[in-house]
Amino acid sequence: MLIYDFPDIENIDSDGLICISNEINPQMVLQAYIKGIFPWSASPVTWWSPDPRAVFFPKEFKLNKRMARAFKNSDLNYSFDKAFEQVIKQCAQPRANEDSWISPEFIDVYTSLHNLGFAHSVEAWHKDELCGGIYGIAIGGFFAGESMFSKITNASTFCLAVLMKFLNKNKFSLFDTQVINPHTKMLGAKEIPRKEYLKLLHQAINKTP
Repeated sequence: MLIYDFPDIENIDSDGLICISNEINPQMVLQAYIKGIFPWSASPVTWWSPDPRAVFFPKEFKLNKRMARAFKNSDLNYSFDKAFEQVIKQCAQPRANEDSWISPEFIDVYTSLHNLGFAHSVEAWHKDELCGGIYGIAIGGFFAGESMFSKITNASTFCLAVLMKFLNKNKFSLFDTQVINPHTKMLGAKEIPRKEYLKLLHQAINKTP
């Protein structure tokens, strides 16, 4: 197996840009995650490890009362790994005032990781129509959430709740959400120093869920 020489991230600036490459492949992605790095753009590929890092702790995840009530009353159905490629392609669709970083090359790499058993998806269905989803990478007791989409209000958040329940049940200890935003903060995401993140990451990836 090729070993990719990512820089030591402990001395990188807080914005977190680690390096730039002209390629991305499944081995690079896995090695990056194990070192606390993730890819975040294509042509060229940029690799990041921001400080602080945004995370969820699966055992602490909880919807607020309004969202929990909506989740309970929803008529959506959920599945795991039933439509991975459809989910990542939906996540790649451009959003308002924002271009997608999920290029066709990214789709190919993460689909390969799915076929290898590292990348996973949760899907929300309304009758037979895919209306929401989330995908990411699992290594040991660590899950890196990559992106999610909704065609129906709250569908992606409900997929996240389904995923968190599964992760907690299977003793995953760390969920990486990379950079905090108002929505993930509302759901309980926390920012922790990069040094603490790397310690928790090492513990998580060496766990057997």
